[in-house]
Amino acid sequence: MSVNMDSVEQNLVSELKLTPEQAKVFVLVVKGGKKTSNEISHDLGMTASHALEVARSLVELGGFIDITETQFESTHPRFAVVNMYRRMCQRENIPFKKNLLVDNISIVLEKPYDDARTK
Repeated sequence: MSVNMDSVEQNLVSELKLTPEQAKVFVLVVKGGKKTSNEISHDLGMTASHALEVARSLVELGGFIDITETQFESTHPRFAVVNMYRRMCQRENIPFKKNLLVDNISIVLEKPYDDARTK
């Protein structure tokens, strides 16, 4: 099963048990570089407080680091996606092992991540 940019969000939901909103915010920051909750709110049409809540939940899940109280950045997709997968396995009490779909998610996100940070 392959992953492409069009299916990344749904794969984040199915494989990492993210909510659709968490998946959208994660992909937005991976592709766009660090963002404040206000920028996330503007880009995705959600309230600023909700954008902040979703971004903070991604810090808890291992996908983001918080630069300031309201500014967030993704770690490299290979780390972020595997971290979120590992934490999901712990929460769900399932063994953490290699998952090709999870690996493919991080591979697909790698180029847009690098592109956004080497302008």
